[in-house]
Amino acid sequence: MITQPQGVLRQQVLTWLNSNVPSPRVAHSLRVEAMAIELAQHHGLDREQAAQAGLMHDLAKYFKPEALLAMARGAGLPIDPVDEANPHLLHADISALVARRQFGVDDAAILAAIANHTLGRPAMDDLSCIVFLADSLEPGRGQTPKLNHLRQLSDQNLAIAVYHTCDHTLAGLIDKGRTIHPRAVLTRNWFLASSRSTS
Repeated sequence: MITQPQGVLRQQVLTWLNSNVPSPRVAHSLRVEAMAIELAQHHGLDREQAAQAGLMHDLAKYFKPEALLAMARGAGLPIDPVDEANPHLLHADISALVARRQFGVDDAAILAAIANHTLGRPAMDDLSCIVFLADSLEPGRGQTPKLNHLRQLSDQNLAIAVYHTCDHTLAGLIDKGRTIHPRAVLTRNWFLASSRSTS
């Protein structure tokens, strides 16, 4: 259980990030934190949960591929052949492990939001949705008409924003001839079906 004040935890995380990831990635994490807070406030979610998940989402981003695979195996996480070929895709799940082990985070929703920020997950909750969206759409990602449209959707409807953001990401991967993780496709399909069922 986390017993220290949240401000103390945040400073501990920032100190760790500054020692373990490049400064541009720290800046990205701060922008994700800020956008997650904004989205949480907009959608009536817990701002502190959003802040913590946003700040800690990339703790394992710069772990070596062999370390990511070893930690995933040690934790019994499912490893897809796409993960084997691209171990960096495991950094989201491993970042959740680091948040728990390094900083004592035991809030299941926060840990899930960290773990789900890259590939998403079918039926993920609203906190996971906002961290997923904040990671993809924070201002440092650019100011294109498409990204700005996705940001507007994020304010209006999380499910619709998630599936459209998945489409945007998947289209980019296809254009680059990259492999696509099955979980990303499952996420897109679930949120597409969910947004249609509520429209």
